[in-house]
This record gives sequence, C-alpha cells and structure tokens, in this order.
Amino acid sequence: TTGTPPLWYHRDLSRAAAEELLARAGRDGSFLVRDSESVNGAYALCVLFQKHVHTYRVLPDEEGFLAVQTSQGVQPKRFKSLPELVLLYLQPSQGLVSTLLYPVDREESIPEDRDYSDGEDEKPPLPPRSASTPPTGSSPETPTDRYSTHIHTHTHTHAHTHAHTHTDTLDKVLSGLEILSKVFDQQSAFIVSKMIQQVLYIFYLVFFHGFVCVCWGKMYDSGKHRKLRHKREAFCQLLQLMKNKHSNQDEPDMISIYIGTWNMGSVPSPKAVGSWLLCRGLGKTLDEMTVTIPHDLYVFGTQENSVCDREWVDSLRTALKEHTELDYKPIAVQTLWNIKIAVLVKPEHENRISHVGVSSVKTGIANTLGNKGAVGVSFMFNGTSFGFVNCHLTSGNEKIARRNQNYLDILRLLSLGDKQLSSFDISLRFTHLFWLGDLNYRLDMDIQEILNYINRKEFDPLLKVDQLNLEREKNKVFLRFAEEEISYPPTYRYERGSRDTYVWQKQKATGMRTNVPSWCDRILWKSYPETHIVCNSYGCTDDMVTSDHSPVFGTFEVGVTSQFSSEQAYIEFENIEAIVKTASRTKFFIEFYSTCLEEFKKSYENDSQSSDNVNFLRVGWTNKQLTTLKPLLSEIEYLQDQHLLLTVKSLDGYESYGECVLALKSMIGSTAQQFHTYLSHRGEETGNIRGSMRVRVPAERMGTRERLYGNTLSVCLCVSLCVSLSVCVSGDPSTCKNNSYNNPAYYILEGVPNQSAASLSSELLPTSCSPPAGKTLPPGGGRGKPPSGSSQPRRHNSAGHPVRPISEEGSQDDDGSVGALWGSSSSSLSVGESSVGEWLQSLGLERYEEGLLHNGWDDLEFLSDITEEDLEEAGVLDPSHKRILLESLRQQN
Repeated sequence: TTGTPPLWYHRDLSRAAAEELLARAGRDGSFLVRDSESVNGAYALCVLFQKHVHTYRVLPDEEGFLAVQTSQGVQPKRFKSLPELVLLYLQPSQGLVSTLLYPVDREESIPEDRDYSDGEDEKPPLPPRSASTPPTGSSPETPTDRYSTHIHTHTHTHAHTHAHTHTDTLDKVLSGLEILSKVFDQQSAFIVSKMIQQVLYIFYLVFFHGFVCVCWGKMYDSGKHRKLRHKREAFCQLLQLMKNKHSNQDEPDMISIYIGTWNMGSVPSPKAVGSWLLCRGLGKTLDEMTVTIPHDLYVFGTQENSVCDREWVDSLRTALKEHTELDYKPIAVQTLWNIKIAVLVKPEHENRISHVGVSSVKTGIANTLGNKGAVGVSFMFNGTSFGFVNCHLTSGNEKIARRNQNYLDILRLLSLGDKQLSSFDISLRFTHLFWLGDLNYRLDMDIQEILNYINRKEFDPLLKVDQLNLEREKNKVFLRFAEEEISYPPTYRYERGSRDTYVWQKQKATGMRTNVPSWCDRILWKSYPETHIVCNSYGCTDDMVTSDHSPVFGTFEVGVTSQFSSEQAYIEFENIEAIVKTASRTKFFIEFYSTCLEEFKKSYENDSQSSDNVNFLRVGWTNKQLTTLKPLLSEIEYLQDQHLLLTVKSLDGYESYGECVLALKSMIGSTAQQFHTYLSHRGEETGNIRGSMRVRVPAERMGTRERLYGNTLSVCLCVSLCVSLSVCVSGDPSTCKNNSYNNPAYYILEGVPNQSAASLSSELLPTSCSPPAGKTLPPGGGRGKPPSGSSQPRRHNSAGHPVRPISEEGSQDDDGSVGALWGSSSSSLSVGESSVGEWLQSLGLERYEEGLLHNGWDDLEFLSDITEEDLEEAGVLDPSHKRILLESLRQQN
C-alpha cells in the first residue's frame, strides 16, 4: 500500500499486545491487522469472537498478491493490497469466524521530543568522521607469570562466637593450604605459606578474642563487616585464580571477564584509565592483590564516544598492555554513531573464539536516528556461547515507557547468535548474555532528599525508587536478568572536572531542566540455568572526571565448556503441560532447539486443552505427541553443560506464544525428572511450562573430570572461612519477583471485566516463588534481589521447585489457594521422620540438607529452636522456603 496506512493496521505489534487491544474492544467482530511474527512480509488478521481471538495468516505470493491462508483444497482469494482484502471480509459470509465489523485503530504516536542528551549537548553528536576499520597489528606475546606476594588480611573486628568448635575447622584449613603449597610451584608455594601465616593470625583472633565465626566467616560488627568480607573474598578469589593458572587441563573450564561501560560525554577519555581497568574506586571493588591478575576477556561499551574506532581500540590495547604486560587481541568492534562496543581477548585464547557476529539497532527519533540504540557482539568460546549488548536508551526523567520500548525493540531486532535460534529473542540465545550501557533510568524522588541520602551514603532508600528496579519488579523489562548489589553513589550527573558536585539543573529553551542524580550506567546479565557465574566486582571510578558520567566496571567468573566427540544418547519426554497467556483457542505444538541437536525438532499438536479463565489456556502433550531427541554427542561431561530451548507455537499462525530454556544437567539419569519454569515472549512473561523428561547416557560415557570451579579443595577451604565465597550457580535470577501468576496488575487486561479477578492471583501458580507441591503460601513480594557473589551461597535449579506428576489432578481449594490451574497434591510436613534428610525430602527441600548438617543442625530434636537467621546461614535464602520450614516446625510444637 502507498500513502498513510489504514488505522486498523498495526506495524510491529506483538501477538500479545494485539490480543490485549481486542480484549479491550470487547465486541464480537472487532479486528485489526498486524505484521506476522513467523513470516517476513506476511500479516496476521486478528478477529475477536465470543471472547476468543482468532488469527488468520495473510501470505504474499510470488507475484506480490495477498491471500488469507485457507484449508487444503480451498481456492484462496487474491488481493492487490491489505485494504482490498479487508474490504471483502467486511461483507458477511466470507468464511471467517465473524464478519469484520469494528476496526481497532492504532494509537497515533505522539511527536517525539528531541532525544539527544540531558547533558551539555544541544544537538545530536555526529558519528566519528573516520571510517570504521578493524584494528590490526600486534606485538609478540608477553605473558605475565607473576603474582604479588602480599595479602593484607590483618584486621580487627568485634563479633559473637559461634556455637561450633573451631579446632577441627582450623586443622582442615591449615592442612589444605599445606597441600596446595606442595602442589604449586615454588613461587606459588611462597604465596600459600604467607597465607598460612596470615590465616593463623585470623584464628588467633578467633580463639583468643572471639571475633569471627569460622564456620561461616560471619562478622557481626556492622562497622567493619564489609571490609572484612571483602578481604575474605579476595583471599579465596586469589586461591581460585592460582588454581586456574596452574591447572594441567588442556582447555579451560572457567574464564574471567571484565566489563566496562562509560558515557564519555563526547569528550576524549583521559590518558590514565587505570582505575577503570583495575576496578578501583567506589562500590564492590577488587582487592589490591587480585587486580594485578589479567582477565581473559575485556568488554568495553561506550556511549557519546566521538573517537574513531581504530584510535579507541588502540588506546584500550595500550592501556591493557601497560597494566597487564599482555598484548590483547581485538576480536570484534561494532559502532552505531557514537555508541561502541569492543571485545579483546588474551592471546592464548584467540583460537578458542569462533562464530563472531555483530549487530546494531537504532532507537532514536522514529527509530531511524542512531544517537540512541544498541550495538552487540556474540561469539563462541569453545563450546559456550556469549552475547554482549551495549545500549544508550532514551533520556529524561519522565520517559520510562519509551525506555522500556527501546529495550523491547533491541531485544527483538538485534541480530546476534545462532541463526537457527531466530525464533527466540536474544535473552535466550546465549549461555551467558551481558547487557550494559547508559540505560538512563532515573530516581523517582525529590532532589533534596536524594542529595541528603547520597551525602549520608544511604543508598537503599534510593534503590527502592530506582526506575529500573521498579520496572524490573513489574516484569516490564529485563525479565529474569540479574544485577549485582549497588553499593556506590549515582554515576550521573556530575559537574565535569569534579566528583564532588552533582549538576541537577540546566536552563533550556523549554525551561529549567531537572536531572536528578541517578544510576544511569548499569551492567546486567542473564545465564542459562545450572551454569557457573559469579560477579566479583561492581562499582565505579572516582577519579575520571572528563565526563558528567562516572565509568562503571564489573568482573565475572564464568564457567565454559570444551568440545567433544562421541556416540549416541537420548532425550526422552514423558509429558509436558503449559499454561499460556492468550484469549485464543487454537492448537499448539512445541519446537525443540539446542546446540547439541543437529537440527530443531517439533512435537505433534497437543492432545489436551482446557481453560479456567478467558485470558489463559492450559495445553498438554503425552509421550505419544513428543519426539525423542538424539544429541550429537553422548559424553556426560558434554551433556551436563547443554541446554534445551523450547518454543510453544500455534498451529493457526505458527507464531510463538512463549519460550523457555531447560538445563540437561538435572535431567540426566535412569528415571524421569520433573522440570518447571516460566515462558516468555518478546521480553514479557507469558506463562508456565512443566513436565517430565530424562536424558539417557550410555554407561561407558559417564566419566567426568574435576571442574576448577566445582567443589574442589580450594573452594572447600574458602567455604570454611566464609559463605560468601561458595560457588554460585546462576539460574532464576529473581527468585521472588512478581510475575503473571502472582501479580494481578500484570495479567488482568486493563478495562476488561474479569469474572475471577478477585481470586485469580492466588489461584494461578507462581513461577519462581512457588512452594513444593501441596503447600499453600501467599505470593512472594519485595524486590527479589538477583543472585550475586556476595554473602551467602546461592544455587538455583532450572527445574525450579519440585512439582507433582501431571497426571495427578486436583480441585481448587475453597480459599482460592495455589493449585487451581495446575491442580494440587498433599505432602506430609511431619518432623517426626527418622532424619533431617527425610524431613526435608517430605517437603521437597532436600537441597538444603548439606547446609543444615554443615551448620550443626543434624538432629530433629533441636530443629524447633532454629531461627530465620540460622536458616539463612545454612543457605536457605528463598523466603518461601524459609516460611515452609518454619511453619512445618511450628506445626509440630
């Protein structure tokens, strides 16, 4: 069509948003046309009839004519344009479920303000004049093999002593350190010997002054707690780094990644950027020992960077060589105007990088101006996929909705990763995805209050009004992403040349502009379940003052996998059941994708379907409809690092209604294991999925090697000193966030009467805070902080919480408790079992047995005295799980 498109045509409208618009219209015969999500150049005609949305695909033929897809044997009618097609179906008896009666018009976009900068710039900065050229040239590798030999752990604290005896723990720590000193070379042995001396000093404080809890390394004096925790973390990080360095493995199974983001304010960076590269400044920083150890990967994301690509990368390489004595190799550089991302790798890893891809998306005025948008890089490191996105989103305190839309546009349009996974947005295409940049989310608080809190270094009240945190809480953006705890002041908007003063007012043509101090510059990540990732630092510099933003840094310890070759294993499904958010009543099938499969596979259509609410549909498949999958390789060490991507698609339009990712690690065994996780589409949570499956591995392929980041000696030693240094395995990064099943404001369509709105929030099963089968709890609340490498061990499982077999159907409780859609089952919560392990197993919480036993809670008789703090020290961090355990104990008293 030419000219202005008709108002009933909604370009780039998602399927879910189309259903919401039609539900608001509410009248049979309401319709709209949107772009197809499954076929480029095709359309979807959506019609509301009897509260259900019916979707018809409109496909172009080779000559450019359009036709509604018809059943086999029915001759399609061809049209030159969409208006001509719609004109026909406005007439009765044309084969649709209803005559097209009431067009649902799109909302006319409000003219956008100039979206340039809240800072000094009055016009969008021009792109760099120099052409983008990949940097070349390198100097001979100069590997650095030296560790500094000083660990400063001398400290004094005041704390309570722990009930456990310390003698055995001390013996284990000292003997373990002596073993390490013999295993490593002479230089490393010297370091470990010094560690032994300093650990002896710590234990001197413990035994004679009672300052430290040795079992968990917990300091009770609030004034020095953070400093001491930082020292303990540095101690164990150094041990881990030493072990990595002296490993005999041919291929690494863990790497260190540095990520930096900085809005440079259209001014070249200073020559001295050491504080940024070495993570020195404010917040969670690296210890003076660990900063000297080079990272395997460096990722730099900049905004308002007017330096040309070659000059910028050369300056980064020079700075890295100055501080690490290594000549890092650039593997990818991508630029969109003044938004840049550069990835550099250690020379020894250059040959381990493959499948490099780059992409960019404009989100500036009318999505055509590149002053706002994103650039991305993706690649494989041996068998692990990585994605990095650097973005600059819309500015302005009040433009939250536009920032949210910027994020969703980037999520949908950035073309990175395996092309076979194009059905999934980029948040599910990578083992590890990092998202950094000037996100421009602000603080919703009066300026004077903000300044008072900053002056007192009280950041918690400010984080509660941080727009990004609030939008994540509503599941509007960054669904299931994680962010390390922020413990540094807002990074924007400073007076240039100083870090002492925030400039929060600026006179503009439209009046006085207020820019409250805010954490605009952020680093978030999302990893597949049951993978290893720990954030070791997250902070900002306090000495780089050329811009009105402070540079932000973060470092991560990330597990990686090797390449394998072998025979056949099998992935078998017994059943799958899903609840999807939709008013449609079409049939569905499931597509399965994975790097361990030669090609994607799909199931037959679902054989069961029901609906307890007009806005949700429950669909199910038995093993007869589900195909057996054959991985390319059969070694258990390979399979336990693999993940399976599922997408639930409709038969009528072949469009996705939700995607998810499952870890194979928990599914390996001779019996079927249950999984339960959330579905999402285009960044929105759209339902839940659960089922039973198993991964059959031949007996001769069951051998594994020890992981450097697993439960090894050095890590065990660290655990005896402090829980904050335990291995953290990523999974669900927001264990208690509101979602489509416990937040009524999220799933009840605005303006649509809902016959069960009052009880639906308690009827539908929470995806991440759901208790074990049969236990009814109120939905979890609060901010639901993501996992971090801080004070307690956190392990998340892709299978989520245990769920009962799907065949066990139940009825809704009278009080509208959890289980109305999934059904319910009962579980004994008796403490009268023969052991702590059996009691935990009856609750479905056996994962906490090791932590409880380690902490001395090995007798059921004494469990009645356990407190919430004791549970946290034993590793029970999920609020719903703590409530289950304490309630079970109370019922027995």
